[in-house]
Amino acid sequence: MEKKQISENTIPMYGGKTGGTDRPASGAGMDRRIEKKKTPWKPIGIGAGVLAAAAVIWMFVQDAAAGRTFRVNESRIVISTVSEGTFEDFIPIRGRVTPLTTVFLDAIEGGRVERVLVEDGATLKQGDLIVELSNTTLQLDVTRNEALVTEQLNNMRTIELQLEQNRLSHKRNLVDFNYQIKRLTRQVERERELIKTNAVSQAQLDQSQDELEYNINRREVTLESQATDARLQEAQLASLKTAGEQLERNLAYAQKNLDALNVRAPVDGKLSGFNVEVGQSIARGGRLGQVDDPANYKLTANIDEFYLGRVDLGQDAVFERGGESYRMTVAKIYPQVTNGQFEVDLVFAENQPDDIRRGQTLQTKLTLGDSSSAALIPNGAFYQDTGGNWIFVVTDDGTQAVRRNVRLGRRNSRFIEVVEGLEIGERVVTSPYSSFIDMDRLKLSGD
Repeated sequence: MEKKQISENTIPMYGGKTGGTDRPASGAGMDRRIEKKKTPWKPIGIGAGVLAAAAVIWMFVQDAAAGRTFRVNESRIVISTVSEGTFEDFIPIRGRVTPLTTVFLDAIEGGRVERVLVEDGATLKQGDLIVELSNTTLQLDVTRNEALVTEQLNNMRTIELQLEQNRLSHKRNLVDFNYQIKRLTRQVERERELIKTNAVSQAQLDQSQDELEYNINRREVTLESQATDARLQEAQLASLKTAGEQLERNLAYAQKNLDALNVRAPVDGKLSGFNVEVGQSIARGGRLGQVDDPANYKLTANIDEFYLGRVDLGQDAVFERGGESYRMTVAKIYPQVTNGQFEVDLVFAENQPDDIRRGQTLQTKLTLGDSSSAALIPNGAFYQDTGGNWIFVVTDDGTQAVRRNVRLGRRNSRFIEVVEGLEIGERVVTSPYSSFIDMDRLKLSGD
């Protein structure tokens, strides 16, 4: 009885009954199903996405309101302050020392180099022989021109002789006609008296009168022929004389070109750029070298095309050396612009330094206008990017720089004149804008 009681208490039957033939399932009293709690991950993800989208939209709205924005490290840009001061209207220019006057040696007629008498760098006097050339064709041309001139002169002398002979022939005829007219006139007068006494016949008187009229008519024709011949022959003679003079001039030119084969120094000076050898062929008009003024110099400088409209003849420039200032003036402006620059010549107004040499470069200041008080900003590389039409202005809190339209005026190597758009004390970005030239706003940061 006791054993049965324990079995019934410790081994309950399936379904909670103590009796029956059904066996209990293994582990039925221990293996109970535990329900898991569900975590709301999906709503959290949706909420995070909404917040991110809202943040993006907010940033987009902020950027749209602020314009195109670029973040830049403040240490990588140059920030300058608008100040008030005296603007000196000058530009520094670097000029190259060149001779004040230069005369080029060009071959008037080409030829073969027969003899070289001086070397490059020699100091010459006017008329000194430099090089001798030969040109067979030119020599033949000169000979042919001489023959033509001689022939033309002979023709002219022949016509002059013919004119003189015709003039003398007409003169002899006129003398003869005048004599016959005078003789016949007297004869007719006598026969008119004698016919009254019947000493001569009427036929003889008529014959004498006809002969007198004939000689008078011949004299008139001779005078007219003489005038016509003289006029025509004088015109022909003038034409031949003109042609002869032209041939003589051509001959003189040919002889001058022939003489130019012996190249001589046109002025006193120093020979440079001369490099010819015996036997070398020189083309007509070929450059042989040049003769430079050895004592007087000028400066040749290139200036940015921005100043083309502000540089004028007679403007002053100053060159300083050894504590002494030398005044120069603009003597010539070359309007051609090459690689964004134009060229000017500066000459010394009074005296020049003694220790300058050809090819040396000198730093000078070219004055463009009078000094005046103005608002100034340092001259920076931003000007090349903006053309002086706008600039980035730093806000009062220093966190941003905002693009602003301005109007800038004159500039020199140190400062740019502010015409309008900026106030004294404002800070601006003066470093290059190449990285953010299309931006409207810069966000300044320290990292």
